[in-house]
Amino acid sequence: MGAFEGIMTGFSVAFSLEGILFVLIGVFVGTFIGMLPGLGPISAIAVMIPLTYGMEPAPAIVMMAGVYYGAVFGGSTSSILLNAPGISGTVATSFDGYPMAQQGKAGKALAIAAIASFTGGTVSVILLMIMAPALASVAIAFGPPAYFALMFLGLTAISSLSEGSTIKALISALVGFMVVTIGIDPQTGTQRFTFGNINLLEGIDFLVIALGLFAVAEVCSLIINRNDKSLGKTQNIGSLRLTKSDFKEMRGPLGRHSILGFIIGILPGAGATISSFISYIAEKRLSKNPDEFGKGSIKGLTAPEASNNAATSGAFVPLLSLGIPGSGTTAVLLGALLVLGIQPGPLLMTENPEIFWGVIASMYVGNIFLLVLNLPLIPYIAKVLKIPRPMLISLVLMFSLIGVYSISFNTFDLYLLLIFGVLGFLMRLFAFPAPPFILAFILGGMMEQYFRQSLTISNGDLMIFLKNPLSVSLLIVSLLSFAIPILRQRISRKKVNADKSTSM
Repeated sequence: MGAFEGIMTGFSVAFSLEGILFVLIGVFVGTFIGMLPGLGPISAIAVMIPLTYGMEPAPAIVMMAGVYYGAVFGGSTSSILLNAPGISGTVATSFDGYPMAQQGKAGKALAIAAIASFTGGTVSVILLMIMAPALASVAIAFGPPAYFALMFLGLTAISSLSEGSTIKALISALVGFMVVTIGIDPQTGTQRFTFGNINLLEGIDFLVIALGLFAVAEVCSLIINRNDKSLGKTQNIGSLRLTKSDFKEMRGPLGRHSILGFIIGILPGAGATISSFISYIAEKRLSKNPDEFGKGSIKGLTAPEASNNAATSGAFVPLLSLGIPGSGTTAVLLGALLVLGIQPGPLLMTENPEIFWGVIASMYVGNIFLLVLNLPLIPYIAKVLKIPRPMLISLVLMFSLIGVYSISFNTFDLYLLLIFGVLGFLMRLFAFPAPPFILAFILGGMMEQYFRQSLTISNGDLMIFLKNPLSVSLLIVSLLSFAIPILRQRISRKKVNADKSTSM
């Protein structure tokens, strides 16, 4: 079956009455789950697996895929309104989305997020339809050395996430590296920094840290500054209308990061979280006004939202074509496929084209449903800001506690959440940026894993990183990414000094 016939088969599945119904159920459930801090699509998909027993495989997988990308679409809501990321892929959304809400532009921020999510998801689905058969070979080409170089490239951007002092950003990142090493060493099985506490053997979950540093830290800030009347501005929802200048500002990031997010998404292990961070950092470096980022920048909100939704679609390439899950959510989806008697891999496209192409076509339909569902609801969703502050504080704290407890059903994680909440508040108080901490935590564990795998393959020879063309290319880009901002700063300082000397 050719690509065109496969696409037609996919649309026949997606546009059937059964297909439309299950896509709608999936994206609705996913959007709702994504809005609740800490729950995420993994729990929702795991709960839905028993409900699919007896169903045909195609509509069952279409529904669970809808939960996945629907959760990423809806996860931006709590990030923007409450500074409490709904899922890990929307942490970068809060960097500029929440400041916009604080400025009385919550309606505009939610509208931008919805449009960026729709664009990123739609562009990636189109690319997926055109390039799906060939993209599997691209994913295979990335071995451990190339993945290490890719993670290293992400880390060179820590200076871009600093809010003033680069030294404080590096200290924040160093603490993130230290925290990610807690637990059992995956290669040797030895305990690291657990101090004899069995609750730390599996390490610390990412959402515990994200909700602590952002949501609980925000709660602490609201409690401490409860008499500050300026914080009442967040009750102003503002207009949903986007001007021509807003669309003009969004246009570049929409195109760039829909493609970039899709490319990162097809790499096993990368996913929406890493793609959103890389897109945010890349857009900040491309911007002529990088100082606006972190203060309510439209570009800073558009880039990660377009990227994380594009990466979600891209993640289905290794899952369906190779049977390789790229994240925890796609691992659960892999389990769902096996339960339904479907073996993902190179033969899926020919043996079960209605599943392979049906899932891809349903994403296009699902993105339209998500836009239609979310845009009209924005005025009602944004009214959460009109909740009295004491009640809002209680709700944010309650959702954070429920979200963290639902991950492992361990009360120890609740203590960790409070500890990281206090740490996040102290970091704010002393102007230590939280994003470098989060980025180092995300990339640190994978960097260590790919570094050790590379050395195992090469018997300890570090030259393996210079023998692989992909890793060499990425390392060169990393060095340029680190050096260019420093050179720009020096050139700008020389110009300022030259202007001062000529004026004198």
